[in-house]
Amino acid sequence: MRATLFVTCLGDQFFADACADSIELLRSLGVEVDVATGQTCCGQPAYNAGHWPEARSMASHTLEVLADAEYVVVLSGSCTAMIRRGYEDLYGGGAAVVPGAADLAGRTFELAEFIVGVLGVEDVGSGLAGRTVAYHHGCHALRELGVREQPLTLLENAGAELVQWEAAEECCGFGGLFSAKLPEVAAAMADRKLDTLPDPDIVTSADPGCLLHLSGRAAERGGGPVFRHVASVLWEAANGGS
Repeated sequence: MRATLFVTCLGDQFFADACADSIELLRSLGVEVDVATGQTCCGQPAYNAGHWPEARSMASHTLEVLADAEYVVVLSGSCTAMIRRGYEDLYGGGAAVVPGAADLAGRTFELAEFIVGVLGVEDVGSGLAGRTVAYHHGCHALRELGVREQPLTLLENAGAELVQWEAAEECCGFGGLFSAKLPEVAAAMADRKLDTLPDPDIVTSADPGCLLHLSGRAAERGGGPVFRHVASVLWEAANGGS
């Protein structure tokens, strides 16, 4: 099985370790992984800002770059949702009217969704034994893709103790451009998340934007737990805890 990694903009700029870890993780599960040259933004920021001509240009480029991928694995629930759901809205007549769009949507998955749903793997290793983990459900992965149990299953089977977090499924306030346009509201939403957070060893999520927002707010407040992308946490599990 071959998979092409779509690293995303934030993955490229802020989570290079998670990109590398996801490649190692997938290869350890028997997947041949490549990273398509020429990939850029999926178009979501422009789409959310109302700059649809620019978003269509980026979407068309993405369709071209990923045209030959057997599967596409994305390190962001929001970017996965853009390719799977947003392109249909972006092109008006539905994804089916754009050559390759519907086909790409059917081959594109968030990382944990791919491991559990496509590979049929629910146990990547036991390297998280003794670690307490809080999982933040990003809005796009949870509400648009229906990805909820897959990452939790992988973490629990890796030996992690998942802490009870009453705000685990609440929006963190990042919301792409929302946090830039309404920073006070976004900060208050992050504070709500952090105020209800127990004291885990790790806070993890499938969405780099959420992790940046929460970790940045935690640092502004004077500290907090370690924030890591779920790809890195799962590779630690597969790699015996190192």
